[in-house]
Amino acid sequence: MADENQSAQLPRKSPISWRVRGAILLLAVIAAVTIWFTNRLLTDRFTETTRNRAELRLALYSGNLLSELRRNSIVPQLLARDAALIGALNSGDYTQSSQRLISFVEEIGAASLMLLDDDGRAVAATDRKRLGSSHRTEPYFVDALRSNATVFSTLRKDGGDYGFTYSRRIESQGETVGVILVEVDLQKFERAWAGISDAVLVTDSEGTIVLATEPRWRGLTESDALLRQAPAGAIERAIRATADWTALPADAYVQGEAVMRMESRIPFRGWRIASFTTYASIRERVNGVLALEIMGFAILLALAFYFLSRRTAFRLAIFQRESAELRQLNQRLQREIAERERMQKSLDVAEQTLAQSSKLAALGEMSAAVSHELNQPLAAMKTYLAGARLLLRRNRPDEALASFHRIDDLIERMGAITRQLKSYARKGAESFQPVELGEALASALSMMEPQLKQGKVRINRVLPGEPVRVMGDRVRIEQVMVNLVRNAIDATKGVEDPEIDIILAAGETASLMVRDNGHGIEDLEALFEPFYTTKQPGDGVGLGLAISSGIVADLGGRLTARNAEGGGAVFEMQLPILQDDSTTRAAE
Repeated sequence: MADENQSAQLPRKSPISWRVRGAILLLAVIAAVTIWFTNRLLTDRFTETTRNRAELRLALYSGNLLSELRRNSIVPQLLARDAALIGALNSGDYTQSSQRLISFVEEIGAASLMLLDDDGRAVAATDRKRLGSSHRTEPYFVDALRSNATVFSTLRKDGGDYGFTYSRRIESQGETVGVILVEVDLQKFERAWAGISDAVLVTDSEGTIVLATEPRWRGLTESDALLRQAPAGAIERAIRATADWTALPADAYVQGEAVMRMESRIPFRGWRIASFTTYASIRERVNGVLALEIMGFAILLALAFYFLSRRTAFRLAIFQRESAELRQLNQRLQREIAERERMQKSLDVAEQTLAQSSKLAALGEMSAAVSHELNQPLAAMKTYLAGARLLLRRNRPDEALASFHRIDDLIERMGAITRQLKSYARKGAESFQPVELGEALASALSMMEPQLKQGKVRINRVLPGEPVRVMGDRVRIEQVMVNLVRNAIDATKGVEDPEIDIILAAGETASLMVRDNGHGIEDLEALFEPFYTTKQPGDGVGLGLAISSGIVADLGGRLTARNAEGGGAVFEMQLPILQDDSTTRAAE
């Protein structure tokens, strides 16, 4: 009777207990919160990166336009003094004038050149089809006759495009004998922009669009051009917002696509340039990370349901074991065989999924390392670009050129870093060369100059009188120095008088010591482990010291850290010193 009562009560029990249900519900809540937080964080971060790239791209476009306009503005002033052209206008003999203009346009790079007599008739031109045409009423001819300087004119053509010209009157013995006209080809920038950006437009001082990647925008104001680009109505907007749950508030709509708008001023007659970048790349990158997280939680749920199913099957087997018939026993064996086959298939799928996850994790680690190493040159380039833009606005091109030289050096360094990462698997001393640590330290501190100025950090350097040389790769040694100085700068944040001592010494080994007056190191044992960091989220991934330790070890040295007695941390890099005879053999 007891067995019968127990058998009667077993089916009445809930197949899943309330604790299991609570655990599954808790896992679902954690998954939702994690995905929401990741989506918010990555969307903001990737959006900021996209905006920074759009700003740099816009500065480049503005500089190219300004350079083209300024380069062509000098041409009329030079050609207005050309003796051959003045002589042709005085004598009326223009047989060689067109050929002379063609030779000029090949050297100058302008779109076309045209010589007009005092009546506005084209007497010489690089485009021979325009010979004899009358330009008497055109603004560029009338304004040039009235002005003593070079005149810039904007004229809309029949096809909707805009033409840009520089014109200047030609005088001979105090009399106006003609006008020289130079056409500037700015449409080539439209074609270049159309292959790179989503949408770009340039407006004049009155707000009229004169250049645009969208041909139908020309001649309109920006507000009128974008008015017809928004989604059809509120219903379509709502559908777009719900269809993509990572969408951000759009600055504008271009062809029905939500975009972010960036604007910059061109220092030329009140012109402005604006670009529109879509959020598509941001959504793709965010959704890729979210897909990995969803897959991970799906695996956890699958494992949970798997164990639940196993428990249910076990209880069912106990319940069925009450029957002693051979037929029921045979059926149970068949079910177990089918269950094992299903388990084997599930395990195969899980193994493939875990292998793919491992590949993606390795890819993520490598991407974080590349970002970590290239972040500093990019930050320095942004600072130099901002300074060069300010210097150009203040008409100080020589000082701005020095900033561009520094940017060129940073680009060379970034190229060297990427080449180093490509050849990282081929570790060896065959490419090592003598490196003077004093010069390498000066280069590293030059790269860190923007951060040192921003943090108002004082640098105390102690260098020996003689050069200190080692055998190694200068790019990798500078990489270690930059990481040590950057960590020292981060450690002195919040300190009233931040100070960093850098001591270079030569003895049995070459030693470089970097000491800060920060708060010291809490966990020295885990300091050089990958992904260990004490920085705030978003300030570092914990790869700098791990990479630096590996580089120093590859060069035959060691990197150590300790807390100073008076407070702060001390990092010391020791490398085998290069003797004079070794240097001689290396040179041979």
